[in-house]
Amino acid sequence: MNQSALLRPDWTPATVALMVLGFVVFWPLGLAMLAYIIFGERLRGFKREANNATDGFFAGCRRSHGRYRPHFSTGNVAFDDWRKAELDRLEEERRKLDEMREEFDTYMRELRRAKDQDEFDRFMRDRKNAKRDDNGPVAEFQTP
Repeated sequence: MNQSALLRPDWTPATVALMVLGFVVFWPLGLAMLAYIIFGERLRGFKREANNATDGFFAGCRRSHGRYRPHFSTGNVAFDDWRKAELDRLEEERRKLDEMREEFDTYMRELRRAKDQDEFDRFMRDRKNAKRDDNGPVAEFQTP
């Protein structure tokens, strides 16, 4: 008898005792044990199904140039040639879009820099004019 059989997600004396002990010690532990008893088998099945689904999805893929690209043949040479040409075309479109995005980012950086420079120049000009108009510090609050 292995240890996993003692804590299987079922209403066994061991799981009920652990649940009660969990509620006595710290209520979230008891709640977690209750959830394990009720939903444990479903979660194990869900995990198994999710693993099987993702294993099948990534089984025929390999990492190539930052993208997943199938490396297996369908057996139809014409289709494989067409698929390769389409994937190459899409990769070229992606490269063009990346270049355009980089150009736009550069443009926006320059636009922000120019705006910041304009605001700074305006601040310095206003500050210089304010000093020239005021021959000393201005007291806003004067006590009578």
